[in-house]
Amino acid sequence: MGTAYQEQAKVFKALCDPKRLAILEQLRSGEKCACVLLEPLDLTQSGLSYHMKILCDSGIVASRQEGKWTHYRLSSSGRDYAVALLKKLTTPNTEEQAPICSRCR
Repeated sequence: MGTAYQEQAKVFKALCDPKRLAILEQLRSGEKCACVLLEPLDLTQSGLSYHMKILCDSGIVASRQEGKWTHYRLSSSGRDYAVALLKKLTTPNTEEQAPICSRCR
């Protein structure tokens, strides 16, 4: 498999965990400090860091450092990429003919 697939898989990995979905829901109302995200999600600081790395690696979430805390926000470009990727992967390609299987003839 190519590296493009590895990069694309990061988007779906970010979306396939209930805790990460809850984090995204929290971020819908705006940028949040890591300390604010911890409490309602019942996560330790290391648990939150683990999930935030996956979300940031996917491009769906962006971060910035302020003092000892990291602040997170949704990334509109990451969202647009994720939506476009899902559309691309689930839209039939009518330009390419599927090879005919010799066993199906």
